[in-house]
Amino acid sequence: MPSATELTAELVGELLADQHPDLAHLPISLGARGWDNQLWRLGEDLAVRLPWATETADALLLKEYTWLPVLAPRLPLPVPVPQRLGRPSRRYPRPWIVTTWLSGTPADLAPATGGAEAAEALAGFLTALHQPAPPEAPLGRSRGGSLGQVAEGVESQFGSLTELCGAVAGSDFALIPDPDAVRALWDDALAAPEWLGPPLWLHGDLHPANVLTQEGSLCGVVDFGDLCAGDPACDLASIWILLPDNEAIYRFRRAYAVPDSATWRRARGWAIWRAFGCLGIGLGGLRGLPGGKATWGPPGLASLQRLTASVTS
Repeated sequence: MPSATELTAELVGELLADQHPDLAHLPISLGARGWDNQLWRLGEDLAVRLPWATETADALLLKEYTWLPVLAPRLPLPVPVPQRLGRPSRRYPRPWIVTTWLSGTPADLAPATGGAEAAEALAGFLTALHQPAPPEAPLGRSRGGSLGQVAEGVESQFGSLTELCGAVAGSDFALIPDPDAVRALWDDALAAPEWLGPPLWLHGDLHPANVLTQEGSLCGVVDFGDLCAGDPACDLASIWILLPDNEAIYRFRRAYAVPDSATWRRARGWAIWRAFGCLGIGLGGLRGLPGGKATWGPPGLASLQRLTASVTS
């Protein structure tokens, strides 16, 4: 259940002193407050990751603890690798982990600007990650499955987001660009044949707040709480929201061997789903709503612009 305990540097220090006393002398400072977890930097190279908001966060954190050490060695971009497990206790009744700290700035605050470098980095990361997963790999929360699982939510947003964008006075948001083109891409994605290959490892939540940048390119990937096995189209949707222009997208396509045209069509559908989600959260941030993050809106809008401007295939 959501934590009723206020997370502070003092509490993190107490948890370390109880269960990992050899780390308790290291300085502690707040790193980030995410959707499911808080991240507290521990010294120079480590971080403490604690669930704090959602009921599902505990299981997602334990999934990271189980699988990231297995996957990390083959990935060409740095990812946070769990080092220690913290168990529920009287002070804090939820599991928590000590993991490696990654330097960089989230891409919603510092988007990738070096198109060629970013495209190659993302293609290399997804090529290495998208390998057949073992039978015991976790299933996704709609991610990695059929696009039809999220169709109802996307359909409801076609009208509501356009109205919301127009209602936020003084914002940088425009109406959804070329709604007819977005709708055509969405309908085509729904009509595409489903994935028939083996379930592949997926990050499951590749959006700008979960990717780090440095000097214009990608330098790390974080938050593997939605790690799962399934259709790679879910992750491939990230290229429209992470890469700076269509030239970089084309470069990605040359570097990553998209299995077939149907996968590419489904990826565009997942990209629309992701863009709508980011727009909704971004607009919520502009309006001061709980859970809103204003920095998520511009990448969502840019993703739709790239989708509608790209050459379909």
